[in-house]
Amino acid sequence: MITLGLTGSIGMGKSTTAAMFARRGVAVHDADAAVHRLYGRGGAAVAPVGALHPEAVAEGAVDRAVLASIVQRDRSRLAALEAIVHPLVREEETRFLAGARAAGRRIALVDVPLLLETGAERRVDAVIVVSAAPEIQHARVLGRPDMTEERFEAILARQMPDAEKRRRAHFIIDTGRGLAAAERAVADILTALAATAAGRAG
Repeated sequence: MITLGLTGSIGMGKSTTAAMFARRGVAVHDADAAVHRLYGRGGAAVAPVGALHPEAVAEGAVDRAVLASIVQRDRSRLAALEAIVHPLVREEETRFLAGARAAGRRIALVDVPLLLETGAERRVDAVIVVSAAPEIQHARVLGRPDMTEERFEAILARQMPDAEKRRRAHFIIDTGRGLAAAERAVADILTALAATAAGRAG
């Protein structure tokens, strides 16, 4: 099975692109969705996060807005949170990949926002970076509800610069060229990977 890592900075269209792969039959694991489950009522991250920051837990779930505000005020708290959450997300990813392999999937994709920042690219066969021009990214992100320039800059500060991500990618999908162009890029990548898989089999 070929394992792909999909990543991209905020506002680059990563979730939309992951859905394109899913529609073409690729098994997709969404790390952000995994975090939502872990922070939700009864999630495995609720108790350890509550031990660190009791004010961030309400009605048996982590309040992500409160948690984000805590980290924004004191960046030193981020490492302790990541030490809790990243291993739990990794466990979900491992179970997903094992299931995809057992189901006979030829290609599986893990959608991980901080793939390159956390060294997770070592766990995949190829890295796909979703990208767009800075002005497109800015307009997309600032168009989101409750987004501010300050929050946008804080998120960008945690993420590897787009130019470096592009440099380290095996494939780049430019979402700034529109949905149809992105769909074609996804199709081209899957065609190239099918040829690679056939070569391995041969």
